Amino acid sequence: MSFLPFLVLIVLISCCVAVFGNATLDGASQVSLLVASAVSVLVGHFSKRLTWENLEREISDKISSCAPAIIILLLIGAIGGTWMVSGIVPTMIYYGMQIIRPEIFLVSSSLLCALVSLMIGSSWTTVATIGVALMGIGKAHGFDDGWIAGSIITGAYFGDKLSPLSDTTVLASSVSGTPLFTHIRYMLYTTVPTFCISLSVFLIAGFMMNVSGQGNVAEFMGGLEHTFVISPWLLIVPVLTGVMIARRWPSMVVLFLAIFLAAIVGLIVQPALIHQISGESGGGLIASYKGMMQVCYGSTDIDTGVPMLNELVHTSGMGGMMPTIWLIICAQTFGGALTATGQLQDLMRIVLRFVRGTASLVASTVGTSLFCNIALADQYLSIMLASSMFKDSYLKRGYESRLLSRSCEDGATVTSVLVPWNTCGLTQSTVLGVATLTYLPYCFFNYLSPLTSIVVASIGWKIKRKCS
Repeated sequence: MSFLPFLVLIVLISCCVAVFGNATLDGASQVSLLVASAVSVLVGHFSKRLTWENLEREISDKISSCAPAIIILLLIGAIGGTWMVSGIVPTMIYYGMQIIRPEIFLVSSSLLCALVSLMIGSSWTTVATIGVALMGIGKAHGFDDGWIAGSIITGAYFGDKLSPLSDTTVLASSVSGTPLFTHIRYMLYTTVPTFCISLSVFLIAGFMMNVSGQGNVAEFMGGLEHTFVISPWLLIVPVLTGVMIARRWPSMVVLFLAIFLAAIVGLIVQPALIHQISGESGGGLIASYKGMMQVCYGSTDIDTGVPMLNELVHTSGMGGMMPTIWLIICAQTFGGALTATGQLQDLMRIVLRFVRGTASLVASTVGTSLFCNIALADQYLSIMLASSMFKDSYLKRGYESRLLSRSCEDGATVTSVLVPWNTCGLTQSTVLGVATLTYLPYCFFNYLSPLTSIVVASIGWKIKRKCS
């Protein structure tokens, strides 16, 4: 009975994907989640006699817990618009196309995103800033969207996973009772080999692909020069943003200030373009105000004279994030219903019956984290739930807590971006403009990490028990 809501959700989403294809996330998935939530509530009401008030309270708590993520999503939508129209991202693309050779583009983009994410501790911010610029460079060189997005996400999540500034890294270490840097050092045994394998694949693929793309590069550079004012001085905004992040300012504050700085720069450097977006004849203060507001909240279509480049510089602002926010709310409703009715806990108790040795314990932890990413659509909930479920099992068997914290990160943090309706999968696909299922096959680091964690546990490498 506890598996029934999941079965309903799997069937409904499978039908939605078959019928709607890439448009599944435009509304069909949201409806499927609400139907599955209703099934969960009905099962809980009739089998466990739960009152509606308790169910409603749990669902409301789950939705309210994702409020910070929703605000950050809105800010990311605005930063995408302001950084593009102000010329910051076009400048990064323009100079990047001249510096990065096509043969090493994939491995270079992954290393660059890894470095940035490691320094700032945020895969979301990395993808929304440098990742968007790298998408443009990759398209100009002729790479497929899936390969580009895969290299960006691989680097961003490697850095996020090992950064002491990352919220998921801090969360995994704290809920398991592991010192932060002990947790990070222990993750190196599974994370570094997996990242090296991924880089090797990107390096080989870059040399094997026929992506001269020089015609596209020249065309893109001409289109950017014709449409935007390109200047290295515009890079001051991302530099200041990096400084604020390095000083560990709150994410919302940093994103808001990055939007504000980009808006000011855009009004000074790109006034004609902003007046054009506003649709007001004659320009002036009203046109500047209206144009910049539209850049922040609405859709912008800029004609560069290059059709492929037009798609790249198109922005959706805050409004483009609304389908994602809608889906997050529906996913949290489903997670709240499962938690309130105890159905998720029932299924997890079944998993614990099959735990025998180290490999099965780690595999169960990793598998549960991945399952929670799919069921609850949130990496934070996945880390917390998996850690709380298996903490006593690791303790009773004498394993150090760092094995639990690493297993949770290997299973939850990096796989969240592979689930189309997960908050991470939704955000990255929206920001990069690439469907989750399109980039999924090329996110080698993200789906090899859970396997590496299990393999390392199977061979017993660096697996130690507490001294009695």
